[in-house]
Amino acid sequence: MEIPSSGNTGCFDFASDDYLHSYHISCGSSTSCFDLALDCLAKFDKFYFHWDIKNLKKKVRLLKAFFLYIKNCRRRRNREALLEHDEEDEGNIMSQSLRRSIICFRIQDVTIRMVHDLQSAYLLYNHSDESDFDILESALTRSRENIMLLLEADIKKSCTIIFFDYYSPGDPRLVMDLIVSFLETMEDPLEVHFNHKREKLMDTVRQKLMLLRNLIGFATMRGVESMQLTDLLTHVAIVVAHLISICQFDRLDEQVFNQMESEISRLIHEKINPLDPQVRETYIHVLTASKKQSRSSYALALVENEHPVLVEFVNSLLEYLMDLLESYGSLQAPVKDQMLKFHRGIKYLSILLKQEEKLHDEIKDLIGVMVCDAGILIFSLPINEIKEGLLEETDLGLFHFHKVLKCMMAEAARNYPLTSPYSSSNYPRSSELGCMDFFLENLKELAGCDEADDSIVFPLDKIQMVRKNLIFLRSFLENIKEQSYQNGKLQAFWNQIMEAAYKAELLIYSTLIGDQCEHSLDAVAGDINLLKIEALEIQNGQTQRVNKTSSHIPSQHTAAIHNEDLVGHEDEVQAITHRLTRGSKQLDVVSIVGMPGLGKTTLANKVYTASSVRSHFHVRGWCCVSQTFSTHNLLTQLLCSISFDSPDKYLKMTEDDLAMNLRKVLLRNRYLLVLDDLWDVEAWNLLKYSLPNDVNGSRILLTSRLHSLSLQIKPDSESYHLHPLSDAESWTLLQKRLFDKEGCPPTLSEVGSQIAKYCRGLPLTIVLVAGILATTTRDSWEEVAESLSSTVPYDEYCMKILELSYSHLPDYLKSCLLYFAAFQEDQVINVQRLLWLWISEGFVQQTEGKSLEEAAYDCLLALINRSLVMVTKKGTMNGAKACRLHDLVYDFCAEKAKEQGFLHFIHSWEDPFSLTGPSNHHRVCVHYTSQLKIWELMLIFPNLHCLLLFGPYHHVPKDEDLGILFPILLRVLDLGDLNFRGSFPTEVVLLVHLRYLALSGITSIPSAIANLSRLEALIVKKTSTDIVLPNTIWNIKTLSYLCTTNGAIVGFIFPVRNLEVSPDLDHLETLSLAIDPSSQSLQTILKKLPSIRRLKLKCRGFYSLKAATRNCDKILVFDCLNQLQSLRLTAFDGYGFKFPLNLKKLTLKWNRQPWSEISTIGKLPNLEVLKLLKESFVGEEWVMEEGEFPSLRVLELSMLDIRKWTASSDNFSRLEKLCVHSCMNLEEVPSCLGECETLQMIEVKGCRDSVTNCVDQIQQEQMDMGNEVQMMVTEDFGYTFASSDLESIPSEAESIPSEAESNFSEEESNASEQESISSHHA
Repeated sequence: MEIPSSGNTGCFDFASDDYLHSYHISCGSSTSCFDLALDCLAKFDKFYFHWDIKNLKKKVRLLKAFFLYIKNCRRRRNREALLEHDEEDEGNIMSQSLRRSIICFRIQDVTIRMVHDLQSAYLLYNHSDESDFDILESALTRSRENIMLLLEADIKKSCTIIFFDYYSPGDPRLVMDLIVSFLETMEDPLEVHFNHKREKLMDTVRQKLMLLRNLIGFATMRGVESMQLTDLLTHVAIVVAHLISICQFDRLDEQVFNQMESEISRLIHEKINPLDPQVRETYIHVLTASKKQSRSSYALALVENEHPVLVEFVNSLLEYLMDLLESYGSLQAPVKDQMLKFHRGIKYLSILLKQEEKLHDEIKDLIGVMVCDAGILIFSLPINEIKEGLLEETDLGLFHFHKVLKCMMAEAARNYPLTSPYSSSNYPRSSELGCMDFFLENLKELAGCDEADDSIVFPLDKIQMVRKNLIFLRSFLENIKEQSYQNGKLQAFWNQIMEAAYKAELLIYSTLIGDQCEHSLDAVAGDINLLKIEALEIQNGQTQRVNKTSSHIPSQHTAAIHNEDLVGHEDEVQAITHRLTRGSKQLDVVSIVGMPGLGKTTLANKVYTASSVRSHFHVRGWCCVSQTFSTHNLLTQLLCSISFDSPDKYLKMTEDDLAMNLRKVLLRNRYLLVLDDLWDVEAWNLLKYSLPNDVNGSRILLTSRLHSLSLQIKPDSESYHLHPLSDAESWTLLQKRLFDKEGCPPTLSEVGSQIAKYCRGLPLTIVLVAGILATTTRDSWEEVAESLSSTVPYDEYCMKILELSYSHLPDYLKSCLLYFAAFQEDQVINVQRLLWLWISEGFVQQTEGKSLEEAAYDCLLALINRSLVMVTKKGTMNGAKACRLHDLVYDFCAEKAKEQGFLHFIHSWEDPFSLTGPSNHHRVCVHYTSQLKIWELMLIFPNLHCLLLFGPYHHVPKDEDLGILFPILLRVLDLGDLNFRGSFPTEVVLLVHLRYLALSGITSIPSAIANLSRLEALIVKKTSTDIVLPNTIWNIKTLSYLCTTNGAIVGFIFPVRNLEVSPDLDHLETLSLAIDPSSQSLQTILKKLPSIRRLKLKCRGFYSLKAATRNCDKILVFDCLNQLQSLRLTAFDGYGFKFPLNLKKLTLKWNRQPWSEISTIGKLPNLEVLKLLKESFVGEEWVMEEGEFPSLRVLELSMLDIRKWTASSDNFSRLEKLCVHSCMNLEEVPSCLGECETLQMIEVKGCRDSVTNCVDQIQQEQMDMGNEVQMMVTEDFGYTFASSDLESIPSEAESIPSEAESNFSEEESNASEQESISSHHA
């Protein structure tokens, strides 16, 4: 017997009814067949058909939801109206009823057949001799085809008619389930052809439908009866029916998708647009009814899930409100600020919901009413109000909402031991004058601002008065600074001034975000005026004293970054080198032990980078262990240091996988691994099973403070014990640090020798004291000697030296130094990131003739030259690219930061006050973010200015923690590696004071980013797709730094619409840009970036590009960029370039230019660094013309197909470093390099023997000239370039001692988060 289809409506007779009964299945049957189908599919999970099974489960759930809704729905017209119709109408009605029955039958029948088919296939498979997966796959395919046929032939054609004429008067959850199952099913066809456009469509549909679903759930939970929801339920059901009839449930081609997108967009606009008066009226009616407190039977069924229902509805309101703001970018300032403040208020409600267990019943009830009011307010906003201004009624509603909300927040805050939000008793005590300078600069900006934010009553006159008085008090504090250290009364008065200044800052910034603080500001302004009067009285009786401490910061043009000096351990270097390279072929462990500060790491690094050691071992790796470590991190450090891979490559690997990878890399290679700063044998026990012993002379070199540790690892081993330097060696090292080759002046010899003696032979204390002496006047050396002469225990003595060094720092450098405590111990810190954090915090003041970056880099150099900061990685021109602190310096900074209230650490969220107790902190660093509850920060740290997050890579917050809210006064926000699943956290756009923002994994940025009008640095980490910028990005005039951490392959996409009328980004200096060069928009964009100094530019979609035919007419012009110093171009195949004459650094990759085009580059007069990477040029021969490359200092060739390279000595008149990597066909390098007087280093890796022989000859010629050229030749052992096609990013946990090797390789030199600041520290 054939099953009747809906296409044969003439068969709707008694025979059909007989057919239904013959199968003993009716529309009143249970839903057990759907559950049985899902159980059957669950059995197939183990057979690797995950994708098909997942899709089928979703479709079964959709069929079940559809079936239940149709089975329970009723005719919309009542019985009396029905009797008035004639027989023909009655027949149509009966046909419609029968249609419902037929569809219900067909849904059940297809499902039951599916169950039989799957069960049969499963049994056949289990009883077959061999595992025949085709049996299972065929059953799944048949089931899928039958369901698709049912959806297309019956459900899509009938659902709109049925849903329009019928409604479900019963359980509202039927409609809610229908929405969820529909959205689930629609994810799959869109995911198959996933792109940004389809993602956006799915997000739009999901957002609109989930708002409806959550509104139904909220109203039901609040006690609204089903009959009162009839209009809403019918409206929602019809919308879903329309969507079902429009959507394709199978894979989509581009044409079908475009048609579907158009129809969905029209449907959304016509049917579920909350701005439509009829739709608004329905929503408002339901929310008004929701203020009732009685509960229906269906509401009681939701009681267990009341909290998530409420949270989901609040989140939908937040999404809708932000979408509203996004849709109307040209809102008047008062309206926009009111809406943002309203958004923040609703966000507070979501926070209170998370605190529900701590709230009284009255507050819990009030939350529900407040959510109703919020929804009514949102849906009451007509278009003209949004565009032109809020009505008085809306203003009053918002005022009442915020008033009640403040009371509720005050109640919630009782659960936290907080200080008053406007208390300043715990202000940071470090760099107080520097912080006041930053505040005064901001007040100057506000006072001169024409816009002065017309959205609020801006107390400009009071701000000007506060600024004027604080300028005087700032000068006064500078004059009494020295006296206040010895005078208790002056110190107390100093504290009063600083407290008043911090309180004024807090109140003014709060006023800027709409808080009504004018009365409090009046009081503070009065206090500051009284302090000025008192200061005048004190000043009349005081004399000024000149501070002997020099605050001069050396220019980055003159300051040198010292290599680690090693004095007194020459014998140990030789002995350890021999031990590593000679002796037994068995795997051996060599230990360097000694107290902290003796130079264990410096000695290990000296040996590690020795040419004899480099050439002896095939593989070398380094990791820093420290007291707290993870096996995953140690293995990642070793793998990254060996292969120069990005740590991202290993993020998702298990420890077992990492261990296996390490063993594979080391197997059959002679290797040297350094385990630095080992504290416990456990770390060794975890690593040793990954270390093969191939009896080839491999070695482990470890450093430790503990002699017993080396014996535990290898009982019969001989350790190298470092002893303090002798007085003579100490004096030699001190002179070397202070005077280099010039020698000590006779007048200082005696006191200098005495100071060296007081350093007790500890290299660390010697270099720290050298840093003090280098920045003090020479007549102060006696004072330094006297301060060092006391006898104290060793640990106290080290801290005393550090205290002395710290006290000699200018105030602004103290803050810069203490900031290192925010990072983890032994963490290698990217210099670029550090500098922008300093800038955004206000530690760096701009000086004439220098950018803020250059001024910040000078601060870093000052700390390096004082030996407080160690450089761990240098750029191609020997500038610092990465740095860290010595353990002892880090401990000092961490303790000092806590002591002065500079920084609060949270190591466990179980007790966020565990370290220092509750206080009004301005700067918080959170480690181990897996326990993080971001939303609590608002309650615990209301005045937070800086939030830095550290934690596991790609930690995905739990669903309940994704609803975040940040303290509104934040200036610096680094979200670390928290993954927001591609979506920009919209709460960030409320942080109007934000200057620095770093976050991970996002794919686009909302137009509301323009609210961050003070933003200076925006960094996106760990993203694999280009990031779309909104048109409003042009309005952020302060933006200076816009980068991705893998800028070589990912960049920002600038909007091209209305480019001509968009404002310029005058301050933008550093940019990672992705562009379609054929769009002709590049030149227009570049002209709007007049200050660009560093640019990384990549061609969009270059992975899918085919080789282009070269067309010389395609020229990308950059000569309009007069400030450009560093340029990287990736994947512009078929294009030529016109470069600016001021360019100093150029990196090319995947551009496939012929070698004849390189003459354009050779004529650049100021080019110092040139990196020609994979397929940048193609062809076998490069002939350098006479006079080309007059200023070139560094040249790198990597993975090119060049065979012959011809040059003359004048091409290398200034060349210092040459690197040739994996140029397999190259026969030799130009022999004229032997005549280059400036040459210092040649590195060859993975090239022919003929190239190595040629380099040997060049080295010999250089030696004959009296020039010592360092030569490094490394064979390609098959691991170095395993993933070198992609740029790598160094882990900030990676600690690899750097010498020349890290300056040259493609993987290393491009591994920093961003390009170097300038050629001086590139």
